[in-house]
Amino acid sequence: MTTDLIPDASALTTWRKSSYSGVNNSNCVEVADGFTSVVPVRDSKNPTGPALVLPANEWSAFISAIKSGTLVCS
Repeated sequence: MTTDLIPDASALTTWRKSSYSGVNNSNCVEVADGFTSVVPVRDSKNPTGPALVLPANEWSAFISAIKSGTLVCS
């Protein structure tokens, strides 16, 4: 897996919150739209903090594993 880091995630403006984020906003993951080969990911509680930048195919595999139950996050 290859990842990069954006030190200040607020530099991107296309963030959207995961539909699976907690009701009380305690577990909020955001992804930035508009990129073809990478997916920036950040913690919405820290908008000026860092964001991981993952290859799109690895992000898709991660999401598929969660949806299929192969990978369980707690």
